[in-house]
Amino acid sequence: MIAAKGFKRLGIGVAAFVAAGIGAFALVPLFIPADHVRDAVKAEIKAVTGLDPVLRGDAVVSLFPSAGVTLGDVVLGNERAEEAALTAEGLTARLRLLPLLVGRIEIADVRLVRPRIAVTFDAQGRSNWSALIDTLGRALGPDAKRSDHLLSFSEIRVTDGTIFVHDERHRISETLAGVGLSLAWPSISRSFGATGRFLWRNEPVDVGVTVADLFAALAGSRSGVKVRLTGAPLKFAFDGHFSRNPTLKVEGILAADAPSLRQALRWGGLRSLPGAGLGRFAVRAQTIVVGSTVAMTRLNLELDGNSAEGVLTLGSDGRPILQGTLATEALDLTPYVSTLRVLTRDEREWSAGKIGLEGISGFDLDFRLSAAKVALLGARLGRTAVAANLRGGKLMLSIGESQAFGGLLKGTVGLAKVDSGIDLKAQLQFSDVDLETCLGDLFAVRRLEGKGNLAVAIEASGASVLAMARSVNGQASLTAEQGALAGLNLEQLLRRLERRPLSDTRDFRGGRTPFDKLNVALKIQQGIATAQDMRLEGSAVRLALAGSASIPSRDLDLKGTATLINANASDGFELPFVVQGRWEDPVMLPDAQMLIRRSGAAAPLLDAVRERRGRDAVRSAIESLTRIPPAAPAAAAPPAAGQAPPAVIPTSK
Repeated sequence: MIAAKGFKRLGIGVAAFVAAGIGAFALVPLFIPADHVRDAVKAEIKAVTGLDPVLRGDAVVSLFPSAGVTLGDVVLGNERAEEAALTAEGLTARLRLLPLLVGRIEIADVRLVRPRIAVTFDAQGRSNWSALIDTLGRALGPDAKRSDHLLSFSEIRVTDGTIFVHDERHRISETLAGVGLSLAWPSISRSFGATGRFLWRNEPVDVGVTVADLFAALAGSRSGVKVRLTGAPLKFAFDGHFSRNPTLKVEGILAADAPSLRQALRWGGLRSLPGAGLGRFAVRAQTIVVGSTVAMTRLNLELDGNSAEGVLTLGSDGRPILQGTLATEALDLTPYVSTLRVLTRDEREWSAGKIGLEGISGFDLDFRLSAAKVALLGARLGRTAVAANLRGGKLMLSIGESQAFGGLLKGTVGLAKVDSGIDLKAQLQFSDVDLETCLGDLFAVRRLEGKGNLAVAIEASGASVLAMARSVNGQASLTAEQGALAGLNLEQLLRRLERRPLSDTRDFRGGRTPFDKLNVALKIQQGIATAQDMRLEGSAVRLALAGSASIPSRDLDLKGTATLINANASDGFELPFVVQGRWEDPVMLPDAQMLIRRSGAAAPLLDAVRERRGRDAVRSAIESLTRIPPAAPAAAAPPAAGQAPPAVIPTSK
């Protein structure tokens, strides 16, 4: 009973204390005028930001049930809203209750409603927020006076805001919409933090920023910093330190990844490279930023399934320049050239599709790459070292060494954007390569077997592969030893024609013709390749060719002589012939007159055709070729005087 009475008295005491407190808060407005609270809030905001707040709307002071001040239509920095650093439809400052009881105005937190924040930099790099930075530096400094240390509130919240950024020197203008941020203001600790979300180019981005020592950062000294940006196009993180004296310096670990690098570049307002590829992307590196130069060491880069390590440097000397060295175990270049069609889908015509190089004109490049294995469309290369240099829209690729087609590849390829399309200059040397694979992958010609050397020096211009094929000039040479010509057994063909000149040659389109040496030298003018030297020498056959080949139409017009070497004869059997048709499937046509002349049975046919005489010889030749006895001549009227008797054509029974 006594305990119950004790609890009852305690409850009455607590209730009385609460009632007294409520009463005290209710009486505060009688002792602290609303104008005084409003002016105190304005003064603290000016002290914190260094910007004079201009109130163009109503001011409402509420001290019960919660103490706060709401200011409408607030402008900071300049009374003209279009030039102000910050304007807001409303600013609500929540006051601390205990200091308020003793007549002191202290702000617990500030909320900005639909603010418009302008961050501008002039041509000299000065910002319209310099006053805020100087004021914060003084207020947070270790030597700041007590009267200067007016940072009572610890949080600033931004609701549905808009941030405009304009940099006159770098010609940058960006807008962040739908900004919702919570700023952890350093009223007690020296750190600063910001978390929230905003919309940039119609994509939501979650942001988190932490500065370990805000005073050191404002003073330009070294301070720790962490940055996190997370959006659908890109994720970015940085953990390190930065300083501003004597110049901007940032160092730490940078990590970024994107489901599509091409899409991320477009989202960032950058023009990506032409062609395909630039898909899934990830990078992690030790990063140092000094001034306008970004250097990445211990770099791990992943792009389109390729992984590489090395160093990269991004600088600016009037225009962006990327320099670096990367090494990789395996490199697949197919995604980047998959849209480049050298031939049509049936591999019988050059592609007429337009080739674009628009994406290489906005930056410069000095880049070196080495790979243990390289895949390029259908080609598989071994150890490869390539250097790329891009200046003013002119790209030069230097192949130091590449284990290509079973041999080595060296040379240079230059590309430049011109009004008519593209200028191409190439000098390539293939040493001891597999001819069937090399010529097949480069020109879709698979007629030569064995090892050989190929040298090409060409110049061409045009908007497509077909247009460049029509304008190509230069020269090419091919030498090979101990190889074979595929698709034709020339030795057997010549031996058969030697015995039976008029025999059918269609069944010899197959097999191969071995050779000991092969020499080809071509001069190319306006898409026409003229044979200056074209010889094939084997133990049983010699072949010499002359003529030309049309590169745009991919057809041949050659004449030559095939010689069968007989071991027991001083002079071998020679067969003149022509080669016509497509590169992929040419047709070899022997000299018909020579074969007829060589045939003892058919030779009178040729003489009869030439002299229009010798009907008996024609009949004898036909009987010999057909091996059918002639029919008895039909009775006929005697010929008129001076007229030859009619010829009789044998028929079979």
